Amino acid sequence: MIAIDTNVVVRILVADSPEQTDRAKALVRHTPVWVSTTVVLEAAWVLSSRYGFSPTMVADALTSLGGLPGVTFEKAEAIHRAFDAVRAGLDFADAIHLALASDQTAFATFDKELAGRAAAWELGLGDVILL
Repeated sequence: MIAIDTNVVVRILVADSPEQTDRAKALVRHTPVWVSTTVVLEAAWVLSSRYGFSPTMVADALTSLGGLPGVTFEKAEAIHRAFDAVRAGLDFADAIHLALASDQTAFATFDKELAGRAAAWELGLGDVILL
């Protein structure tokens, strides 16, 4: 399995460089690839800031990528729960933080808005502690 970088993910999803897009898609078609959580988070940032994707569009695009044969996300179950939370209105980074913390007993934050919203999402997390 080969780990892929953010720029490979972005080429596949936006197809803005024909030569690079073809090479990225060929890699994914013929080789099992692994996408780290940091690449997912960076790809979300690039897609929204550089290409104007809405949070829902980002979640949908990355979900589509993760559904391709041979594509494996690190912590895939948590990442897909985060995508669902993004579609329901949670900030992308916050959704990933919370989803990845789901096997912990609690999540502590100074962010009042996050603490209030976190309780509403089914991310498998215990208590959210507002400091």
